[in-house]
Amino acid sequence: MSSPASSRPGRSSGRITLDDVARVSGVSPITVSRTLRGERNVAPELSARVHAAVQKLGYVPNIAARALASARSSHVAVLIPSLTNALFVELLEAVQSTLASNSFQTLIGVTHYRASDEETLLRSYLAQSPAGLLVTGFDRSDNARRMIADSGVPCVHMMETTPQPGVYSVGLSQHAAGRVITEHLLQRGHRRIAYVAGQLDPRVMQRLQGYRQALSDAGRYDPNLEVLDPAPTSMALGARLFEELLARQPDVDAIFFCNDDLAQGALLSALRMGVTVPQRVAVAGFNDLAGSDQMLPPLTTVRTPRSEIGKRAASMLLALMRGETVNEGAVDLGFELVARGSS
Repeated sequence: MSSPASSRPGRSSGRITLDDVARVSGVSPITVSRTLRGERNVAPELSARVHAAVQKLGYVPNIAARALASARSSHVAVLIPSLTNALFVELLEAVQSTLASNSFQTLIGVTHYRASDEETLLRSYLAQSPAGLLVTGFDRSDNARRMIADSGVPCVHMMETTPQPGVYSVGLSQHAAGRVITEHLLQRGHRRIAYVAGQLDPRVMQRLQGYRQALSDAGRYDPNLEVLDPAPTSMALGARLFEELLARQPDVDAIFFCNDDLAQGALLSALRMGVTVPQRVAVAGFNDLAGSDQMLPPLTTVRTPRSEIGKRAASMLLALMRGETVNEGAVDLGFELVARGSS
């Protein structure tokens, strides 16, 4: 049983302090601080004693006090459009894992694809002086751009890239991916190819531009075969838009859906309706979400490297936060066409 002198809190408030951890572990407060920051110049035996004392006392670091003392926050703000879209969950998992292994925590903000929500989150998070910032894409208000620039906080953009000097980004060319999967459908002999989209965020519209380019180059573009619905993507929306498109354009022979959940809904609707895929109409999606390879038939899609984007973007930000030179400011991780039975 610990003696009162060895384990009692150091303040009348009852809060366990860093000094308490130092006293119980038998090391200096600066050694405790270095250990908890993950610094590597602490002897393993001393580090083990500190962690044992933290576990014994139930010590929770005072992040605000640490940041004030060091003028350096241990938090990174991460803004994503949605948590209902699986691709952003995968992205966020990779970001958190990479940052946590380097002793940084994440402040997660969901913008819901709304500029006003992003501005509100930026005002709140930048007021807390985060060590870094990760944002999705480049489509934001002038106010948001100004807040990021004026803050001086290192920032990396995810999911898209830009050659603009001094702007850091990790992603892929949505335009090129949209063009490649449309060209795949053309190569399979399809001629009346539709584009069906929901949400209509900038990346969805970049895929649309790639689709238009591929069909225009082939002399097959028809604006009547574009179905653009601002509602969030879902299997239910995909099924409804599929049925409406076939009723309105019965000669359509292939459909490129902007996201796999829409395409999955379309495939289920085709089964219910007795529409053969790909004989009557081919179906293609985007992102290669979970379950796409298990559909009947398996879904042709574009595989995007969400986890790798999150990992590389977080690693780039870590370098910027350390003051290191980042030679490659725009990292294009590409994509993969996954041709399956639906096309």
